[in-house]
Amino acid sequence: MQRFNGQIVVVKFGGNAMVDAELLDAFAADIAFLRYAGVRPVVVHGGGPHISRMLQTLQIPSEFRDGYRYTSPEAMEVVRMVLGGQVARELVAAINEVAPIATGTSGEDAGLFQARRKTRDAEGNEIDLGLVGDIVAVDPRVVAADVAAGRIPVISTIASDIDEPRHALNINADRAAAALAAALGAAKLIMLTDVAGLYRNWPDTDSLVSEITADELRELLPTLESGMIPKVQACIEAVDGGVEQAAIIDGREPHAILLEVFTAAGFGTAVRA
Repeated sequence: MQRFNGQIVVVKFGGNAMVDAELLDAFAADIAFLRYAGVRPVVVHGGGPHISRMLQTLQIPSEFRDGYRYTSPEAMEVVRMVLGGQVARELVAAINEVAPIATGTSGEDAGLFQARRKTRDAEGNEIDLGLVGDIVAVDPRVVAADVAAGRIPVISTIASDIDEPRHALNINADRAAAALAAALGAAKLIMLTDVAGLYRNWPDTDSLVSEITADELRELLPTLESGMIPKVQACIEAVDGGVEQAAIIDGREPHAILLEVFTAAGFGTAVRA
């Protein structure tokens, strides 16, 4: 508690915890506990399952290319509506039921996230992802103001298009959380997932990694499952950006955040410089 007192901890919220009511309530209680224990939590969320469900309901085609959702202009309207109007409101309401100090902010607000359309895949080949962007700039002042005022910011991962400022881009929530953690000078980034942590040889459950350096993780990156790659990249980017530690933990376990922050052993895979 002394180590993180007064420090910013960025938590990327996602996975089963987003769609399981009991896990959502436990998450909200944990975030409130962090705040009242002297930590300054910032929550960053995506909303993949909610977006997929709404696109299906509205019969708007949806497909994934190179691990990213192709986002047409019609799909972008749904992304904006779901992230800012549904997921953020549910999350803010859940936290406020425990600690009435949570606020919702979009990445479009006050130039928080500025992005440019993603046109290349991981190998550098041209790819059409529609309105999907890579973050090129972060202005954390709107979030820092909420933190300084004692509030708990809840951030929706939508960005302004730096080339067409009136347009929005869909951005990866993992990478957004890492960029924000670095910009805020956070002491820790926590990534909630649906696995116990990082495995060297998945599906060998005995190969769980408890701690790893960013350089070791870079070497391991090409061998990982595709679903883990954005989270691992985010951890590397956060640590490279000055965040002391990033952690990948199992969001299916109630109160996993408290175990990660307030125990010496932690609760997943820790990434350090």
